Amino acid sequence: MLETYGFEDGRVMQRSEGAQVLVFTAPTEGERARLAGELGVDEHDLRSALDPDELGRLEVSGSMATLILKVPRNFTSEDQLLFTVTSMGLFVSARRLVVVTTDELDIFDDRNIKRVANVRDALLKILYGVIAHFLGHLKVINMLSESLEKRINASMGNRYLLDMFTLEKSLVYFVNGISSNQMVLEKMLAQAARLKLSKAQAQTLEDIVIENQQCSKQAEIYSNILTGLMDARGSVVNNNLSVLMKRLTVISVIFMPMNVLAGMGGMSEFSSWTRSVPWWLAYSLFGFFLCLVGLATYWVLRKTGLERSEGEAPRERIRRLRG
Repeated sequence: MLETYGFEDGRVMQRSEGAQVLVFTAPTEGERARLAGELGVDEHDLRSALDPDELGRLEVSGSMATLILKVPRNFTSEDQLLFTVTSMGLFVSARRLVVVTTDELDIFDDRNIKRVANVRDALLKILYGVIAHFLGHLKVINMLSESLEKRINASMGNRYLLDMFTLEKSLVYFVNGISSNQMVLEKMLAQAARLKLSKAQAQTLEDIVIENQQCSKQAEIYSNILTGLMDARGSVVNNNLSVLMKRLTVISVIFMPMNVLAGMGGMSEFSSWTRSVPWWLAYSLFGFFLCLVGLATYWVLRKTGLERSEGEAPRERIRRLRG
């Protein structure tokens, strides 16, 4: 798919004729032939722009500058909380900017650069947009992580824990992608003169480098926090399961004496023992006796502290302090 843009009153507007910015999204064979022929894009660089595993790089050859950047891939419900990155190619000449990407992106959806007068301004605006795209995905990952933490605290299965592992893997992709872009941006700043950037544009590029450094630091912090707490969250799941087994054990212990008494001799023999007593009275008294046995067993367990849950101890300490 091809979208064409031009500059009008300091803004990037879609234009069918005299376009200075060409955006190819998942180009077809015909569009690839046009890129390699009419627009002078090297076939190797074109394949690199469409390769999601390609590392970021900057090459300046003659009047053409080639940038390969990493961008977040659009998230879909089929990804199952896995956020990945892909590549984007930027081919800059004197009067034309060609963008090649595999996913449809809002590359000009950024408000840091309000006035765009030429292809260099458009390039800087796209760089800002890539950083904003990463920051938006990091915010979503952080929200999902907090939501999963609350569910893990009450979970006894591995489902939410596996989702957390998936988010951790996503952050590894993001850290690598942002770090790769950082090397490209620093190389651009060092070669600002060869890229024919004005003084104002070079200063804007410095701001972009700082923004990307902050984005990289934020991604690393999220990744370190998620990695450092994975063992603790796994322990929480195991502890929740242990608490459940403890409660089930307490219930079985309470009913154990009752089962033993009810099973001794069998109900037929109990009926023969109490045939001189009305059946409804005999069984009512026997059921009442079993309830007393169950209550006595629970009282013994309570005195030993076996049935006490973890949430009761802090409340008891607070009660003692108030007393």
